[in-house]
Amino acid sequence: MTSLKLGRPGVLLRAFFSMLGLCGLMAAQVSPDKPLPQDAGTAGLRLELRRLATTARMLHTTAHPDDEDGGMMTLEARGSGVSVTLLTLTRGEGGQNKVGSSLFDSLGVLRTLELLAAGRNYGVELRFSRVADFGYSKTVDETLEKWNGRVVPLADIVRMIRTLRPDVVVARFTGTTRDGHGNHQASAVLTREAFRAAGDPSRFPEQLQEGLLPWQAKKLYMGRLCWNDWNECEKDYTLKLNTGGKDGDLGGSAIQFAMAGLRHQLSQGAAGWSVEPGDWWSYYKLVDSVLPPTADASGHEKSFFDGLDTSLPALALRLGNEEPKAAFLAPGLREVEQLVRRATAQPDAAAEPLLAAQTKLAELAARLETSGVSEAAKQDVLGRLRQKQAQCERASVLALGLSLEAKIEATGSAAASTAVSPGETFTIAAHLHNGSKQLVTVSDLQPDLPPGYVIDSESAVRTLPPGADAEAKFTVRVPERAELTRPYWHRNDPQTETLNLIDEPRYLMLPFPPPPFGVSAQFGVGEKKSAPGRISATVMAPFRDEKDNARWRPLAVVPAFSVLVEPLSQVISLTGTGKCTVKVNVTSNLAGDAPGATLRLEVPEGWQVEPAEIAVHLAKRGESQSLTFQVTPRNLREGRLDLHAVLRFGGKEYREAYTLITREDLASFHYYQAATQKLSVVDVKVPAKIRIGYIMGAGDEIPVVLAQLGLDVELIPAVDLAKADLGRYGTIVLGIRAYDTQKALVTANQRLLDYVAGGGTVIVQYNASASDFNAGKFTPYPAQLSRSRVSVENATVTMLASGESVFHFPNEITARDFDGWVQERGLNFMESWDSHYTPLLEAHDPGEAAQKGGMLLAKVGKGTYIYTGYAFFRQLPAGVPGAVRLFVNLLSAGHEEKN
Repeated sequence: MTSLKLGRPGVLLRAFFSMLGLCGLMAAQVSPDKPLPQDAGTAGLRLELRRLATTARMLHTTAHPDDEDGGMMTLEARGSGVSVTLLTLTRGEGGQNKVGSSLFDSLGVLRTLELLAAGRNYGVELRFSRVADFGYSKTVDETLEKWNGRVVPLADIVRMIRTLRPDVVVARFTGTTRDGHGNHQASAVLTREAFRAAGDPSRFPEQLQEGLLPWQAKKLYMGRLCWNDWNECEKDYTLKLNTGGKDGDLGGSAIQFAMAGLRHQLSQGAAGWSVEPGDWWSYYKLVDSVLPPTADASGHEKSFFDGLDTSLPALALRLGNEEPKAAFLAPGLREVEQLVRRATAQPDAAAEPLLAAQTKLAELAARLETSGVSEAAKQDVLGRLRQKQAQCERASVLALGLSLEAKIEATGSAAASTAVSPGETFTIAAHLHNGSKQLVTVSDLQPDLPPGYVIDSESAVRTLPPGADAEAKFTVRVPERAELTRPYWHRNDPQTETLNLIDEPRYLMLPFPPPPFGVSAQFGVGEKKSAPGRISATVMAPFRDEKDNARWRPLAVVPAFSVLVEPLSQVISLTGTGKCTVKVNVTSNLAGDAPGATLRLEVPEGWQVEPAEIAVHLAKRGESQSLTFQVTPRNLREGRLDLHAVLRFGGKEYREAYTLITREDLASFHYYQAATQKLSVVDVKVPAKIRIGYIMGAGDEIPVVLAQLGLDVELIPAVDLAKADLGRYGTIVLGIRAYDTQKALVTANQRLLDYVAGGGTVIVQYNASASDFNAGKFTPYPAQLSRSRVSVENATVTMLASGESVFHFPNEITARDFDGWVQERGLNFMESWDSHYTPLLEAHDPGEAAQKGGMLLAKVGKGTYIYTGYAFFRQLPAGVPGAVRLFVNLLSAGHEEKN
C-alpha cells in the first residue's frame, strides 16, 4: 500500500489529486457497527441541531463511486447542516478490483459498501440509478448507446429530484471532454437535462401516476475541474468553497474528514493519502437557475443557497398563494424555531424543548394534511416537516443519552448465526439504557418485523430513573415465504448487460434493502410522557472478523442452502476430450442435519453426468461439502451452454449461491448468483509440451482458463522469481498490473530478461502506472507505455504483420477472431517503441488516430518478448473464442519447431 502526503496544494499536486477523483484516506478505525464519534454524544447533538436550523437540501450527482466531491459534501452536510443526497449513477461494477477477486456485480456490492462507509464521513444519504458501469468509455455517445439511450438514467435522475425535492442540484462534472470518462460526461449532461425535466409534467408522466409530483429545483451547479492548472478555475467560477478550514467537531477540516472516508474505497486503489492543514478549494459554476440573479458584482456567490430562504419559518412561504389556507403554519414554525434555539443554547437541557418541537411539528403536519391546501402545494412542506420531526427525534435521543441495542441470542436453533432461514426460530434480546440525569418513561418496546412475521408480546409502560435499564426478549419464527435479504437488482449476464433489472421496485435507488429486523420504543421525559419520542435499533448478530475481533452485523434472512458451482465459467476445447469436471460447493444454514438432501446437475439433452445424483450430508450450520460431477458432452460445436446445479430438500429446490461481501472496515451484504456454470466450447488447437509459468499481478482468471484447456500451467510466486528455476518453463506470463503490484518482480526483472535471451518466451500484460513502468525500464528494448486505450470492444482490428507465426500457429487467426469481444479491446498501449519491436495489431476508437502499440513482439537473443495491452483478462474468462485462440498462439510463440 503506497502513501502520499500532500501539503498546501500547489498546482501540480492539486491537479494530480483531482484526477484521482479524491480517492483518499481511511477513517480512524471505527467499527462499521458503531457510530462515528462525530455522530454520537455532544458532537452528534450539535450536528443534529445544525440540521434542524435549516431546510436546505442538495442533490450531488456523479457517475461512479469515488467520483464524488467528498470535501464539499462534508462541508455542507456537517458544517452547515444541509441535507445532502449523493446520487451515483452506477455502482462501479465494470471496474477493476485492486484488492480482491470480486468483479462485475459482486464488485458492485463491494463498492456500494465502500461508498456507504465513505458516506458515513460525509454525513450524506446515498442513492443509485439502474445503469451499470460497463467499463471505460471515451464519449457521451458511447455511454448512452451502452445504456440503451438516455431514457433510463434520465428517468432515474428525474425520479430522484422529484422524490428528494432538492433546492439545488450539483453535478460533479462538466459534461465536456474535460471530464475524461464518457460515464463522467454523461452524468453531467443527463443532470443538466433532468434539472428542467423534473419540473415538467409532460416528462415521465408514469412517475406522476405513481404519486410523484413535478419539482423544479432552483439552481444547478457543475464542478470546475482543474486537471492541469488550478488557476483555470480562478478565471471562471461562481462559487469557491474552502474545505480546508478547521472544524473542531471533525478534529480537522472537512476535506481531511472526507478523505478519511474516501480511503474505504480500497477496491479503487485508495492508499495512505493524507492532507496537510491549510486551504483547500472546491470550485463550482452556476449553469442554470429559476431565481433572479444571485451573484455579486464580481459574478460570485458565497453559498449554493444564495437567494434562498432556508429558515424554518420560510417553509410557510413555499405554499405560495395558498398560504392563507394554512395561517397556523408560519407562527407554528416560529415556535419550533424558538424551541430549537433554546435547545442549541442549553444543550444540557435540550431534550424537553426538542421533544416539544417534535410534538409541534407533528401537529403542524397533521393540520396541513387536512387543510384545504392543494396536494401540489403542500407535498414539499409536509415532507420537510416530517424530516424535521425525524431530526428532532434523533437529537432528543442524543440529548438524553439514550441507547437501544437489539441482539440475537446465541441460543436455540439460530445459535452462532449471522443469518436465519425460513422456518427457523430465534430470540431477540433488547436493552434500553437511560444515560441522562432525568426520569424517562418508556412504552411500546417491541420488535419491528417484516410482513408475515407473527409475535406475541406485551408492551408495558415503565419509568427509568437516570442510569436505569429496560430489557425485553422476543421469540420470532421466520415464515416459510419470508423475503430474503438480497440485492433488489440483478443482471442475467453481467459481462454484456448494461442495465440492472429491478426485482423489488419499492427499494428502487436505495443502496440495499433495509435490514429486516429492528426493535423500537416510545419515550418521553418524566412520568406523563407528554412529548413522546421514538428510538430504534437494528437487530444485530455476533461474529468474529478475519482478525478474530468480536463484531456485529445486521441479522439477515438467507435460504437454507447455498449452492455454488465452481468455477462459474469454464472453457473447453472442441478438439480435446470434451470431458469436464464440475464442482459444486454446498453450504448449509440449518442448525441441524438435512436428511434426504440430494444434488444433481441439469445438462443439455444427451449429455452424460456421473454420478446422476449425490446425497448431501451437512450436520450443522455453516458446514460445507464439495461435490464433483464428471460431465461428458455430446455433439459439441463452438458456442455457449449453461449447466445448472440443483439441490432438493424438504420438497424445495435450491438453485442459488449467496456469498457474504464484507471487509474489516465495511458493513456487509449478501451477493447472490445462480448455481450455473457458463460453458464456452471453443474450437482451439492447444500446443503440446509447453509448460507455462504465470506470475499473478492484481488478480485475473487467465490461469484457470488455460488449465481448463488442458495446458500445463503453474503459478510462480513473485517472491520466488529471484531463485526459481525458470528454465522449467517454455513461456512465462505476467498477469495484469504485475509490475504495479509485485515489487519482487520489479527487483528480479533482469532474471526475466535473461530468461528471454536464453530462449524463453515472456508475455507482459498491461500495467496501470505508465510513469512507474517507464521509469523502471523493464522492457528488453526501449518502449514507452501510455494510458491510451481502445474502449469500443467491437472496434475494427487489423493484423499488421500477417506473416508472423502468432497469427498461424497453432491456430489460424482471421478477422472473425475479433468478433464478440466484451467490455473493451484493450488499455495502456505503448505509445512509442524501438525498431526491434514488431507491432502486430492496430485498432482505434471511432474518430481517433490509429493505435499500433497494443501488441508488440520482439526477438531477444534466442527468445521472444511480447507486450500486450489487449484485454485478454476479460475475454478469456468470458470464453470469447477468437481471444482464446489468439492467446494460445501467443503462448506458443517461439515454440513452433517443438510442436
